[in-house]
Amino acid sequence: MDILCTDKTGTLTLGVVKLDGALGADGSPSDEVLQLALLNASLQTGLANPLDEAILAAGTPPAGYAKTDEIPYDFTRKRLSVVVEKDGVRRLITKGALENVLGVCGPVPLTVGDQYVAWSAKGMRVLGVATRTLAAGEKPEERDLTFAGFLLFFDPPKPGVRETLVNLAKLGVTVKLITGDNHLVAAHLANEVGLDATGILTGSQLRDMSDEALWHKAERTSLFVEVDPNQKERIIQALQKMGHTVGYMGDGINDAPALHAADVGISVDSAVDVAKESADFVLLEHDLDVLRQGIEEGRRTFANTLKYIFTTTSANFGNMFSMAGASLFLPFLPLLANQILLNNFLSDIPGMAIASDDVDREWIERPHRWDITYIRNFMILFGLVSSVFDYLTFGVLLWGVHASPEEFRTGWFIESLLTELVVALVVRTRLPFYRSRPGKWLLISTIAVTALTLTIPYLPGSRLLGFIPLPLPLLGLVVGITLLYALSAEVAKRYFHAHFHPAGG
Repeated sequence: MDILCTDKTGTLTLGVVKLDGALGADGSPSDEVLQLALLNASLQTGLANPLDEAILAAGTPPAGYAKTDEIPYDFTRKRLSVVVEKDGVRRLITKGALENVLGVCGPVPLTVGDQYVAWSAKGMRVLGVATRTLAAGEKPEERDLTFAGFLLFFDPPKPGVRETLVNLAKLGVTVKLITGDNHLVAAHLANEVGLDATGILTGSQLRDMSDEALWHKAERTSLFVEVDPNQKERIIQALQKMGHTVGYMGDGINDAPALHAADVGISVDSAVDVAKESADFVLLEHDLDVLRQGIEEGRRTFANTLKYIFTTTSANFGNMFSMAGASLFLPFLPLLANQILLNNFLSDIPGMAIASDDVDREWIERPHRWDITYIRNFMILFGLVSSVFDYLTFGVLLWGVHASPEEFRTGWFIESLLTELVVALVVRTRLPFYRSRPGKWLLISTIAVTALTLTIPYLPGSRLLGFIPLPLPLLGLVVGITLLYALSAEVAKRYFHAHFHPAGG
């Protein structure tokens, strides 16, 4: 993942939304506005949301009112209306995004716009409240309302989130904010937590933008504001079109399309069910730093997986090439079946320890991707280098010391297994192998299997496996070939990394 798109509530902020004030149209505190908001929030039957919960936590709804109708919230209108009745009087109460509420109101004071800008610039989320008395039998419609006042909400930035964003940037992960809030609120939060607030794209601009234009604009945009759920999905897809691996973190029903579209959908255990079902991961803590830890652990796992694949594929390819070639001129089998099985078993012991190996920092500091061509090239190069030394061993055994079939199999078994153990230590790092310390279990298991490999021919019962003790000079010659192979593998590694580069790496 090289781009993380996230909402702000609970991720960049504490997620504890508080009603900071209920104010009249003139900006002064108003009990009437609070009472209207309490009726609207308590009587609506749509999905629960943090803003209504914050309103209900601020007071008790007035008694004696009965709901007779409701116009549910949707992401186009961005308003919610209920119709209440008391003493035979029906009243429509509307609450929602300020601009959308003002759009269905009659004349409002000129200061409303200035107040809205000032509060938003301080990071306040501003909702509008409006009302209208309905005539007997009149169908409720959101029109010609009287603007009653403002509801101010504040959700402070989460402590430590600025440092987490810096650490994510060091890992090569760009964070982009996608929110339904207005651009002033989003820009204030971005400045508070250290996000770049210069590139902003609004939902209305998105609606007028072609897909091709969005592909190029999305990369240079840090804040996507006033967007609806479908636009969130469109943003994710635009970033993917430009070759990015995109993660999305969200917890609401309006996040489900984006979670489904993202390469990595991330939600939290407190999210709505549809968000958790759409996500690939569900975090037990709503914290970006947990995600940062997951990214680092994922990259360690990826790096160690590649080490195992590099070692196993190159060794198996080399052994196959060597075995096939040897069968053309040898009058006997190069290795017996039980010797091949023992070779594979012993080499898999350090292979399993690779999972806990230490990883060079460069593998963690930037994202990497699977690249089959890169793996294939590695397999061919190192497999052929391994085969060169296998054939060198064949020559020494056949024509140098005129080995018997048992001596030949014993010598090649030792050389084949030692070279596979050695190459794992060489290819596990791009640095010279002596400058990158392997993990404890990899080192211990490699040393143990190496010692066992060298002593197998001299152990009681080794003849049952087809081995015989080698003369010490011949054993020393096989060890010398292995050391020469280690140096050659180091040279081959430098050549490979200078001429081949994986996708995303």
